[in-house]
Amino acid sequence: MISHPNFEIQPWSVAETSLNLDVLAQSESVFALSNGHIGLRGNLDEGEPHGLPGTYLNSVYEERPLPFAEAGYGDPDSGQTIINVTNGKLIRLLVDDEPFDVRYGICHDHRRCLDLRAGVLTRSVRWSSPASKVVEVHSTRLVSFTHRAVAAIRYEVKATDRPLRVVAQSELVANETLPSGDGDPRASAVLDSPLVGVESLAAGKKALLVHRTRKSGLLVGAGMDHEVEGPQATNMQSEAFSDVARLTVAAELEPGESLVLVKYLAYGWSSQRSRPGVHDQVMAALAAARLTGWDGLVRAQRRFLDEYWATAEVEVDGDPEVEQAVRFGLFHILQAGARAERRPMPAKGLTGPGYDGHAFWDTETFVLPVLTYTRPEVAADVLRWRASVLSEAVERAAGRLDLAGAGFPWRTISGVGSSGYWPAGAAAVHVNADIAGAALQYLDATQDDSFETEVALPLLVGTARFWASLGYYGPDGRFHIDGVTGPDEYSALADDNVYTNLGAKKNLAAAAELCARHADQALELDVSDEERGTWTKAAQQMAIPFDTRLGVHPQAHRFTEQQTWDFASTREDQYPLMLHFPYLELYRKQVVKQADLVLAMQLHPDEFTDEQKAANFAYYEAITVRDSSLSASTQAVIAAEVGHLDLAYDYLGEAALMDLKDLEHNTRDGLHMAALAGAWTVLVVGFGRMRPVDGRLRFSPRLPAGISRIAFRICYRDRRLQVEIHPRQAIYRLISGQPLEVSHHGQSFELASEAVVLPIPDGLVSREPSPRQPAGRAPVHRLKDREADIDGSGERGESERC
Repeated sequence: MISHPNFEIQPWSVAETSLNLDVLAQSESVFALSNGHIGLRGNLDEGEPHGLPGTYLNSVYEERPLPFAEAGYGDPDSGQTIINVTNGKLIRLLVDDEPFDVRYGICHDHRRCLDLRAGVLTRSVRWSSPASKVVEVHSTRLVSFTHRAVAAIRYEVKATDRPLRVVAQSELVANETLPSGDGDPRASAVLDSPLVGVESLAAGKKALLVHRTRKSGLLVGAGMDHEVEGPQATNMQSEAFSDVARLTVAAELEPGESLVLVKYLAYGWSSQRSRPGVHDQVMAALAAARLTGWDGLVRAQRRFLDEYWATAEVEVDGDPEVEQAVRFGLFHILQAGARAERRPMPAKGLTGPGYDGHAFWDTETFVLPVLTYTRPEVAADVLRWRASVLSEAVERAAGRLDLAGAGFPWRTISGVGSSGYWPAGAAAVHVNADIAGAALQYLDATQDDSFETEVALPLLVGTARFWASLGYYGPDGRFHIDGVTGPDEYSALADDNVYTNLGAKKNLAAAAELCARHADQALELDVSDEERGTWTKAAQQMAIPFDTRLGVHPQAHRFTEQQTWDFASTREDQYPLMLHFPYLELYRKQVVKQADLVLAMQLHPDEFTDEQKAANFAYYEAITVRDSSLSASTQAVIAAEVGHLDLAYDYLGEAALMDLKDLEHNTRDGLHMAALAGAWTVLVVGFGRMRPVDGRLRFSPRLPAGISRIAFRICYRDRRLQVEIHPRQAIYRLISGQPLEVSHHGQSFELASEAVVLPIPDGLVSREPSPRQPAGRAPVHRLKDREADIDGSGERGESERC
């Protein structure tokens, strides 16, 4: 956990009141800015010191070999790694020839603030050089939501008590030296100098660098332009080389005078366009940014976010820290995809290089549901990207897996598989069902007819064909899927994984139904009535294991018969287990990395009885170690559903604070988008118990102790709703749109112009004691943790200003 009491608890910002170099890399992830196309880590303006430099463009990657000690048929030839592209954040400062560096001289004050409503990162510093020259620096940084290719920085340096000579060097720098890896498989590969210079120019206050990646052959352009305000004698000169372009601005400041630079940045890349095409794209984006101006960019940023929060706002009365954390998560989820525009959404967004910048099933299962109900067009764009790489998935299924249909890779950037370890990676074929499930959820929430035929239908047909090819009918007449890996990566190559089979069942049935509804389009995809019938039969006969002896669902066939992990002999410093034990030990024991069967209950609630949910949850709590950031939110949702509300609240705290407190000890590599999304899911699906059924929304809300009120907004079928949950009643409001049929604890009503207030029944808390977790793996008790914070330095701040 980050020992970082300097993050103030504010309703609409995350502020750091002093600079802690020991957690600089973690703070860089927290303060990252992105719009889904451009990502800027929260590095200091001057570039040094840094934890991990990072400037990213969505889907810009380099290829690297994937060595195999014993290569096998179907293994990928190479992997893909996101690269740190040209850094445009840099503005170096010299004060009377002394470089501004917080490690030297005296840093009197240092404050950074991420404003969740304005969409900007601000920084204020008061610093004395080793020669005792005092200067104030104020910067504001944004990555534009309205100008996809643009970022901008306003940088002001001010003399205080005496005249100063200052020199600001605004730079573009390619091929920065990166810290070496630490061996953590969750981190990224470190590639040396992946960019080859193609063009460099400097003219007036503009500069441009164009590079090509060495192996993947992508063209990357970065440009900058400036507005400068300073004393009349301010001097400027520019220069450009292969990997560096620089504008140097020198001025002599009297006390109280300032030098102000507004730096406009533009990025473009292409796998197909020519160098002149990329050059012109970047220069055009710079021209548009200059036309809009700094103030215009700031106003547009605020308008964009005002519109977002009008649908996505969440309130959590009684726990301001969780409220802040959930809003922080919603902000970063928006940043991860707002302008991705048919590009993938990586597991870390564009906040860091963790997992090599790959997109996983996490996006469809955890993140897209949140966006579907808050910013549905973003969810649609990610799914349209999946549809755009459908041909690669079909080729992979046929060429590497000897299967029909579409076999989407477990991890990828371009649509091509990049997993170098088959059992815990490529065998996780449930990603196919996760993609299909996300498409179906989007369709239910939006009734988007064009999406249904253009995107959902081909996706579901391709994935249904995959399942029909992969599975088989056993002697029991059931349809079985063997040798796969579910969400729990501590159990690999299992037979009839319940999560996978239930996802495949839904996928097959929905594909058959869509093809029946769109017969002409199905014919264009060569779907016959006979093939559609095979999908329906396979769904109806899908094998779902159940252990009658224990009265629980085994995670996979015979899982509950395996030896249980020796939790009592496992030290706290041996977690995560994957970093300290061989997979041979993990795969043959009952130990769960992340919720697997429990996640199946969350996504397919009608496949389990209430009694089965309670029994399954208790059983798997005892063997789940949460070595994955994905687990806590799922455990929270089901804990709430079976009546263990306080335990659900504990898990909510873990999911929400995953990165603000660095609970997985790898926030330095980027934020955990799925965990951040999961915190919203706990509030809405867990405590709100929202379920869409047959075109209406069902709610069965309840609150844990410690939270006095939850309010959230969602969009559903062209309506905007607000649900407000109190301990004894819920209030439903239709903010916009036509009336909608809604259900509250089984009671149906029409939600129209008038708010509807309904009581919450008693008896929703389980009478059974909360199940126990493995030794040392229980979540932090949320109420006790809050009391400790209040006794210390974690009280809520009075001001939310940045």
